[in-house]
Amino acid sequence: MTYQYPDAVLMIFCKAPVPGQVKTRLIPALSAEQAAELHIELSIKTLQRATRSNLCPVQLWCSPSIDHAFFAESAATYPLRLKQQQGADLGERMHHAFCSALADYAHALLMGCDCPSLTEQDLEEALTVLNQHNDIVLAPAEDGGYVLIGLNRPRPELFDSMTWGTERVLDETRGRIERCKLRHHELNAQWDLDTPQDLQRYRSAVSIQI
Repeated sequence: MTYQYPDAVLMIFCKAPVPGQVKTRLIPALSAEQAAELHIELSIKTLQRATRSNLCPVQLWCSPSIDHAFFAESAATYPLRLKQQQGADLGERMHHAFCSALADYAHALLMGCDCPSLTEQDLEEALTVLNQHNDIVLAPAEDGGYVLIGLNRPRPELFDSMTWGTERVLDETRGRIERCKLRHHELNAQWDLDTPQDLQRYRSAVSIQI
């Protein structure tokens, strides 16, 4: 397969769609089974968006293991490689993934599966700016986190002892970037789907597209 950015890789973090273990902030607005189905829907759309334009190789980083049938079906359907997340917390898992990816590629992006606003154009912009001597690219989230990060070399200082899941993540990350005097670029602000309000926004956006 010919890629536009063969020296880069896109890593997608994804949890196995086990009812009661994914999209839990949408319960009880949704049942555990409905929340898992929504997680599958969002994940499939993410994989379609990631692979459709042949931007770069794609890796699906699985949690808690690669053994779930959804991951096997994804690998059979889309041009991607399955990888196992490793680490005690999100920061360790992200840093491990970057160390693994950047051993083989010059540039690496990492994103999750719950950001329906992130487009193929955003992914291409992220890859472009990493090729323009930026150290880091971020896609800020409206809730104070970020939905994508890209690096040209491992940066453990961005992931160690971070207050994950809070509205302070983006500001803290920016502060660490500034203290380390790293050159970075930010994409347009995005939104991810975590709450019932986000779900209403997502369904409205989907109905408009239809």
